[in-house]
Amino acid sequence: MDYVGNGHKFPSTKICLLFKSCFIFFCLFTILFNSKLAAGYAYGARNLASDTPSGFISIDCGANEDYMDNGILYKSDRDFVDTGINQPVSPNISRNLRPQLKNVRSFPEGRRNCYVLKPENGKDNTYLIRASFLYGNYDRKNTTPIFDLYLGSNLWWTVDWDNGYVETLYTPSTDYITVCLFNTSKGVPYISTLELRHLDNTIYRTPARALVTMQRLDIGGRSNLRYPADVYDRIWNPLNVDTLNSSVTNSSISQGNNDAYKIPDTMLRTAAKEQNASCSLIYFWETQSSSAQFYVYFHFAEIEKLVGKKRRLKVDLTGQRNATTNATLDYLKPLSLSLNGTPDNAGQLQFSISAAEGSDLPPLLNGFEIYAAKDMRNASTVPVEGTHLLFLSLLPKFLILFCVSDAMMGVKGEFKLIRNWEGDPCFPSELSWSGLTCSNSSASNILSINLSSSNLTGKIPASIANLREITSLDLSNNELTGEVPEFLVNLPNLRNLNLTSNKFTGSVPKALLQRAEAGSLILSVGENPDLCTSLKCPYNLKKYLALIIIACILAVLLPIVVFALVIYKRRRQRGISLISSASENLKREIEERLLKSKNRQVRYSEILLISDNLKTTIGEGGFGKVYYGTLSDKTQVAIKLLSASSRQGSNEFKAEAQILTIVHHRNLVSLIGYCDEAENKALIYEFMPNGNLRKHLSGNCRTKDFALEYMHFVKSSKQIAGLEYLHSGCKPPIIHRDMKTSNILLNERMQAKISDFGLSRVFANESDTHLSTCPAGTFGYVDPLIHLSGNFTKKSDVYSFGVVLFELVTGQPAIIKGEYNIHIVDWAKPFIEEGNIQNIVDPRLEDTAESCSVGKFVELALSCTLPTTAERPDMSDVVSQLIECLKMVQDKMPNMPQITSHRIEEFSYNSIGSESVFSPR
Repeated sequence: MDYVGNGHKFPSTKICLLFKSCFIFFCLFTILFNSKLAAGYAYGARNLASDTPSGFISIDCGANEDYMDNGILYKSDRDFVDTGINQPVSPNISRNLRPQLKNVRSFPEGRRNCYVLKPENGKDNTYLIRASFLYGNYDRKNTTPIFDLYLGSNLWWTVDWDNGYVETLYTPSTDYITVCLFNTSKGVPYISTLELRHLDNTIYRTPARALVTMQRLDIGGRSNLRYPADVYDRIWNPLNVDTLNSSVTNSSISQGNNDAYKIPDTMLRTAAKEQNASCSLIYFWETQSSSAQFYVYFHFAEIEKLVGKKRRLKVDLTGQRNATTNATLDYLKPLSLSLNGTPDNAGQLQFSISAAEGSDLPPLLNGFEIYAAKDMRNASTVPVEGTHLLFLSLLPKFLILFCVSDAMMGVKGEFKLIRNWEGDPCFPSELSWSGLTCSNSSASNILSINLSSSNLTGKIPASIANLREITSLDLSNNELTGEVPEFLVNLPNLRNLNLTSNKFTGSVPKALLQRAEAGSLILSVGENPDLCTSLKCPYNLKKYLALIIIACILAVLLPIVVFALVIYKRRRQRGISLISSASENLKREIEERLLKSKNRQVRYSEILLISDNLKTTIGEGGFGKVYYGTLSDKTQVAIKLLSASSRQGSNEFKAEAQILTIVHHRNLVSLIGYCDEAENKALIYEFMPNGNLRKHLSGNCRTKDFALEYMHFVKSSKQIAGLEYLHSGCKPPIIHRDMKTSNILLNERMQAKISDFGLSRVFANESDTHLSTCPAGTFGYVDPLIHLSGNFTKKSDVYSFGVVLFELVTGQPAIIKGEYNIHIVDWAKPFIEEGNIQNIVDPRLEDTAESCSVGKFVELALSCTLPTTAERPDMSDVVSQLIECLKMVQDKMPNMPQITSHRIEEFSYNSIGSESVFSPR
């Protein structure tokens, strides 16, 4: 045994007892106090929005900085790998590439180089892991490298292509995942991107821990699909078969919360089917192995509206053994099912989909996926029972499961070791980490660690305590500090411990010394000048006395500090209460001025009060941001702040704002006040809680109550005709100049009101004139004639209103996105001219739309958007025709509430004392 000591006696145990008493009291008090504090923090805590979808790790290998692409945050790989160099692909290739493929990280040194992924959900969760490779002649050699890709300690794929990706669904048994590139002497390994996506743990469940993606096809699709169409970022490739009938629907698929597969709506809206029920859909696939287990996932959705029938299918998977299942499809509801089996002796896998017995409808398929089960038996991590942790003998004992590789990753991180420590510590054996000896079993244990003379600093990592099978640990000739840890006592198989020539302090744990004396441990701890290696070490009274004094002082001061904090909090609350009372009084004064007085002007400080210092942003437009506010009686308001780009003079702004405060109509958003203070100009509107019409028309947001009741739809279009009041009920008339669905707001009763009328003048730039201004509208809604004349007229608003009517009846936006963007009017005209009006009607209205009124409605929308102003109707004519449409619907739907016509009352601006004659607005 190689240890030395001086044999001094311990001092009296009274000091120890005093120290323990003070320290335990301090710990108990701290735990109690912190529990209250933690509860307070928990009460006030809130989650912050992430820059990227939850459960996503997206790495651009070779990128120098992080960036957003298509709603996903791609991070540089500098925090995920320790080796390799960044290189751009050839400029001749990079022009049309996605950002992730313009660079690679190559690994010219070392046989194995690894990325370490640490997903936030940890082990025993299912992840989609995808590695992409685009050679791009990055090394200017024009020779595609060939190398192996490993997932953990298992071969994942041999990369021998110059452009492609490999993908696996993987359930790791550790909290981290390693992806390693192996140099096979056939070129320098490289990688373009590495992506991880957390999946719902209820899907793709198989006995295998890994499923390698073989195929994922969208039947009838026209282009690749991935995030955001697919929330899991699966990549769907299109497949079209000329001999099959294609089916497409514009209706949305009902994706319920119980559908964990979350197949993209776009994919399910296309399908292929056979000519008749006697034919089967058959798919052959040549595999490379006749012994591998394959899993096929079929995805269906009935996209044809069948009357009194349902499509019933029989699905067969043919190989060395046959598997069969049946399915019944419901209209617009997704259905996913799976079968598994092995290919036949020729390596061929086949599935067929046919009409079930008694069904006279041909088979249909929307998409499918094929996965190969991956053998993951080279598992190097060995679950072992962790030590019992004890905190001052006050906390309960915990049982923790650790893994050998987790422990070694901890050692690597603590000691900041580079070496060849990449990937799995023990597999493959020829690339096991230097300094380690592993057992020869398939699930390997680490038997010894030799890190002698490795320039190590710091303390011995606690993760070593998890290496339960270790027999030898050599950390000699380093710069390690701190005390020799007690957890070394709990390594049951440790036979050799060498800690010589370090800078340890304190004393060697008594149990280690006893094991050394008994001969069960070879202990070497010499050449540590400040380390006592005797069973009887001098007690450092000075050190512990200082700790005792500090603990006792804290034990006395802590209650005083807590008491002071309580007093401070109560006084502060009292002060806040007084301030709150004053604020409520001021709010009531503002309310009186806004709602009951003719003076509608408020100060900017009052704007800050009713908006809680502009705390909540509820919108943003061309004129500035919109904030939420409340008056003292809980009246909700929306505050539109003028952006810095608008510099209209104070007199002009005040005059125009006063005009708008006295323009009232049931279908116009009321302006109830304004602020005109130096650089701070704002308008205060009534609050519209249900947002704008565009939101309710688009996508899945179009609710049944709002969109599927055609009578409500027609009624809403009449409400929007509050534009007639601006044209005919105001003298001089007001021209809106920016009529669009996002400027049509909905109150709590879903009543439509027009907003932002007059803003083009109130928030005008100093370069504007009364008669001719730069077009203020929005692309897609602006009258094309404006670009020729530069003047807005009533008929300009009529054109914009016609576009809104087209949006209402079709559900499409003003500009329909696609390979070539098209205006909604240009898109609808060919159908109207051919008499196929039903082809443009929103499918969500098809059950309730009355054909005569739809025709009248479309005819009106078309007349509003005619090329010349002379051909377009006035808004008064538009309202009359809308009332006629409404009566036609009421005749067909007698249960609909009767809507009567309201005549517009005349209103003059002269009542505010302004003699100015304004040009049309």
